[in-house]
Amino acid sequence: MYKTIEQQVRRNVAPPQLREEFRQHDFESLKSFSLLVFVLSLGIWILFDLIVSYQGHQGLTWLSALFIAVMGMLTVILGFVRKAAHFDVLNLVFIAVITLAVRLVIDGLPQALRPAWMVLGASSVLYSVSVLPVRRWSFLATMLVTWVNLNPFQVPDMHLFELRGSMFVCYAVFLNGLTLYSYLKMRRAKLHNFYMAKLLLEQAYVDALTEIPNRRSFMAQAEKHLQQDAAATRYLAMIDIDNFKKVNDQFGHDIGDVVLKRIAANIKASMSEFEYARLGGEEFVIYVWGLDQADAERRIDALCRRVRDEVAEHPVTISIGLAQILADDTLSNALVKADQALYEAKRSGKDRYVLWRSPLGL
Repeated sequence: MYKTIEQQVRRNVAPPQLREEFRQHDFESLKSFSLLVFVLSLGIWILFDLIVSYQGHQGLTWLSALFIAVMGMLTVILGFVRKAAHFDVLNLVFIAVITLAVRLVIDGLPQALRPAWMVLGASSVLYSVSVLPVRRWSFLATMLVTWVNLNPFQVPDMHLFELRGSMFVCYAVFLNGLTLYSYLKMRRAKLHNFYMAKLLLEQAYVDALTEIPNRRSFMAQAEKHLQQDAAATRYLAMIDIDNFKKVNDQFGHDIGDVVLKRIAANIKASMSEFEYARLGGEEFVIYVWGLDQADAERRIDALCRRVRDEVAEHPVTISIGLAQILADDTLSNALVKADQALYEAKRSGKDRYVLWRSPLGL
């Protein structure tokens, strides 16, 4: 099963909306890690700047203070960033600043050591960015900015066709190719995993036929609402399609499926602000909160009339059992009461709703 779904996901191209959702999810998941990378990058740069400044007998300059202030400010801004698109831009600005700062430190080294340290600095920057949640354009722009600021051939006496220059070029090409390939493969794998997780989650919590939440989803959401809406007036409505077995027997299960989809669409259109689901077979359920009894009954009655008056090739009606959820009720108790009210609606003629009332013995 897993292999089949995985192959399906790999064959399909993720739609743009899902890609945007993935980018935002990836950024939110890795935001703390990205912040850690920013902080560590700033800390390592300060360490090397201090080493070069004091062991190189150059002393700290106003440029060092400026770079610390700017990178510190960008790190603080990252803490307030909420959108992945904003992080793409912020990261690119941070890379531009830190590569210039690295260049400042390297310029304090002996000239013979500068090219190697530039390549080493570029390697560190590119590796760090490859594991951050940035889009391709931002990553490619990062590569360009990094090599512009840390180009070893800016050092005097560095020539492309000399031994050292040729080796640096070969290493840079290898590094760029490997880093870019790893970044693209990792992003693709993460997108596939996100796509697959979303697909499996939908299959677990969405009814495949009617495309509305299933019993598992409803029980989880309703339990959460029971805890959160303790002070609100709450109702549970059990819905059953009248004479559904006759529809299946007379017209076939394909027509029965069409009827189920139509009822689900009516429930979704009428009760979109509440929790609803298909419990199984021809049974549906709705969890309503924030309405008084009159409003709850009016909404449920309107749903009955909507289904009854709908112009369709195979018209049906529904019966509904409505029960108020009391403070000491569990979800199971509420379902039992709504089911009892549904039974009374069926017994008393169908195509109606019945409110559960204890004195009536329901």
